[in-house]
Amino acid sequence: MPDAPKAPITQDVLTLPRKAVEGGKVNLVGLTRDALRDALIAAGTPEKQARMRAGQVWQWVYQKGVRSFDDMTNLAKPYRALLAEHFVIEVPEVVRRELSTDGTRKYLLRIAGGHEVEAVYIPEEGRGTLCVSSQVGCTLTCSFCHTGTQRLVRNLTAGEIVGQIMVARDDLGEWPLPGRHPKDEQRLLSNIVLMGMGEPLYNFENVRDAMKIAMDGEGISLSRRRITLSTSGVVPEIARTAAEIGCLLAVSFHATTDEVRDQLVPINKRWNIETLLGALREYPKATNSERITFEYVMLKGVNDSDEDAHRLIKLIEGIPAKINLIPFNEWPGAPYERSSNNRIRAFADIIYKAGYASPIRTPRGEDIMAACGQLKSETERARKSRRQIEADAGLS
Repeated sequence: MPDAPKAPITQDVLTLPRKAVEGGKVNLVGLTRDALRDALIAAGTPEKQARMRAGQVWQWVYQKGVRSFDDMTNLAKPYRALLAEHFVIEVPEVVRRELSTDGTRKYLLRIAGGHEVEAVYIPEEGRGTLCVSSQVGCTLTCSFCHTGTQRLVRNLTAGEIVGQIMVARDDLGEWPLPGRHPKDEQRLLSNIVLMGMGEPLYNFENVRDAMKIAMDGEGISLSRRRITLSTSGVVPEIARTAAEIGCLLAVSFHATTDEVRDQLVPINKRWNIETLLGALREYPKATNSERITFEYVMLKGVNDSDEDAHRLIKLIEGIPAKINLIPFNEWPGAPYERSSNNRIRAFADIIYKAGYASPIRTPRGEDIMAACGQLKSETERARKSRRQIEADAGLS
């Protein structure tokens, strides 16, 4: 197995600047409130008016989903022209939208530089969850995860992260009708999970800024308890997540011994189970979070024994927790098999009898490769296919 990943490359190297390609205009999507105010002042807005103007623009962009300054009707026409001269309102381009037989929607999105990422919308009874990506590719090389076979290209900007939410709301027709307050509309996108491509805590600042935009009460207005950040265990950033985001936390756990977790989740070689659990014990106290979700993918003959279940109970003792059991979502060339249904149920029963919720996640969107651990951008698939073709032909 590969060695544990090194510390992430610095933010300014991996993340593209906020400038739009055309004309050097600044994309307003992804700017924090303070950054938006500063940008408006730099463009010629009188400083005394800047906070008010920032609030107006913010509501048009994030509460009403407007993409043209001409539609911001409570702003004078000369000011709208000033905004159009200096700024754009841009979200990722939808390259392809796939619809699963179970209603799951997968979006292939193109971002700056021609790179592509995937986001997945999962409709459920009374709620709808968007699985958001935070990086192009991933640095973690988790051996059971299809995304982990794609090399890390770069971090997503805050605008590219929150832009995924805006694209999904576009597709769902969820922006409020003219003259209607958002609360009058049905919330089809009610939850966000940072469980797509990438490790969110290796792109902390952009993830934080995007989630603060999503939680802002005058915009998309999602409660912090409607947002779950999933990490593989970047221990130094866990306390920072509690202090600066405060959302719910999930951890990709997947094993009950360091020996097995080193193989499944190589970051464990950097921060082992004991170190990770130490950080997790403090998280609910810091955020008043109800509980931490332990994600546990069920792999036949690897981590699914009764002994594993009993060890897991012992490890998480004292942590408010839910154990989310995930049947392995197989992908071409995967080195593992899914545990049998009987084995998963037996594992879940042991957890449940110990007093922990142990739901078995129903795989969603498997027919469009949108299930947990299956996301991988089309461009990377194509590159790999070309390499395989060339190798088979003796050209490489």
